[in-house]
Amino acid sequence: MGKPPPPPRKCSQEVWFGLLVSFLLCLVLLCLNYSTSLGANNGIDLSMSKQVRPIGDMKINDTEDSCSDRYIYVHDDLPSKFNSDFLINCKSISAGISSSSIPSMCPDLVNLGLGPKIENSDGVLSNESWFITNPYLLEVIFHNKMKKYECLTSNSTLASAIYVPFYTGMDASVHLWDSNLTIRDSSAKNLVKWLSGQPEWKKMWGRDHFFVSGRTSWDFRRVRDNSSEWGSKLRFLPESMNMTMLSMEGSLWTNDIAIPYPTSFHPAKDSEVVQWQNRVRQQERPYLFAFVGAPRPHLKGSIRGKIIDHCQASTTCKFLHCGENNCHNPVNIMRVFQSSVYCLQPRGDSDTRRSAFDAILAGCIPVFFHPATAFSQYLWYLPKNHTKYSVFIPVRDVKDLKEGIIEKVLQGISKDRELAMREEVIRVTPKLVYADPGSRLDTPDAFDIAVQGILERTENVRKVIREGRDPSIGFSEVDGTKFTFPDTEHQL
Repeated sequence: MGKPPPPPRKCSQEVWFGLLVSFLLCLVLLCLNYSTSLGANNGIDLSMSKQVRPIGDMKINDTEDSCSDRYIYVHDDLPSKFNSDFLINCKSISAGISSSSIPSMCPDLVNLGLGPKIENSDGVLSNESWFITNPYLLEVIFHNKMKKYECLTSNSTLASAIYVPFYTGMDASVHLWDSNLTIRDSSAKNLVKWLSGQPEWKKMWGRDHFFVSGRTSWDFRRVRDNSSEWGSKLRFLPESMNMTMLSMEGSLWTNDIAIPYPTSFHPAKDSEVVQWQNRVRQQERPYLFAFVGAPRPHLKGSIRGKIIDHCQASTTCKFLHCGENNCHNPVNIMRVFQSSVYCLQPRGDSDTRRSAFDAILAGCIPVFFHPATAFSQYLWYLPKNHTKYSVFIPVRDVKDLKEGIIEKVLQGISKDRELAMREEVIRVTPKLVYADPGSRLDTPDAFDIAVQGILERTENVRKVIREGRDPSIGFSEVDGTKFTFPDTEHQL
């Protein structure tokens, strides 16, 4: 007879039974937990779950917020008299630097402030992202780009910075020439009165607030209450001193920060930037240097007249006279700059010039004569070592500009250094253009860098407050050495 079958394995049965019981217990507990959660939601305040998610509140995962420390709150409730009313009444606003230089700004406001599109460039420009852009509309262009910023918030308590969309330049175009100082200063006083009455103001007493101007900072720093003095008192009002202004040209005060003039190139895609960079890199440049501009006989100490004389006396210089509106069309300017190795950039009506950015855009190495034209202005944008991208011929006085000195200096620069400077000029180009407000580039443009600079500046103030120090120290103080010539200068 064979062996009987082995008895059932009791241990194995007990294991399976235990697993089944455990599974059933877990299932019951899970159901109880779900039921408890539902009950809690029916009886507990759901204010957090009902809270409106801020615009641009992008989540990478449940614990990381990609907009953390980057949220910006926009004062969209700012009365329309400070911005949109100017657009509606554009016929009364001059498009130039004087009250009567150009009849109306209306034609320049199309395409979100970029101006009329250039349809035919005669082969000078490489794509369709070129416009006849009025530099005095920087504030409008910036505002339209801010509307597309990915980290806007409707909850001001989340904001790292507060943007005030006041069109200071357009307001100035209406009032700057008024002899009545009360009228000239009225908008500024009304603005700070409104802002200081908002709950957002008391958070940092305005030191997280910023606005943008399409004019130089000097238009808003009238020192004395004399009708013959230039400008408004906007930047000397106590509340305004607590805010940061971004403008095309800074001042000696540390809360006036320079950002690039708008050029006429507003790319809609990164590929357009790369295409343009490749184009200017390969450009034939038959002229050693060029100057685009007009003399300034009314400005004491201006070297423009002598620069024009030097250029016209040289067979290696190209001159475009802007006196007869030749420079209204960007095609004329870019044609000259693309044909030249170096582009002369003396001071204009003020220390800075839009022409410097046009030249860099064209791959033309800028030649500066005063440190305030670029070196001590665009600190967020240009290399700290200015010899990497430009030539400096220091001219403290008109008599310092000796006959033939410009051509002599430029001819003495080696080909290797010339190529290195041009490559640096081409490299910084994407940082100096304002991309089309209707699109967004992967590469940071001038707007992105300005926003990042504001966020870092505001965070530094918060750090000072957290450490128990006085946030007013250094925030809006005068730097008397900012625009002075260096003690030691490297002569070329």
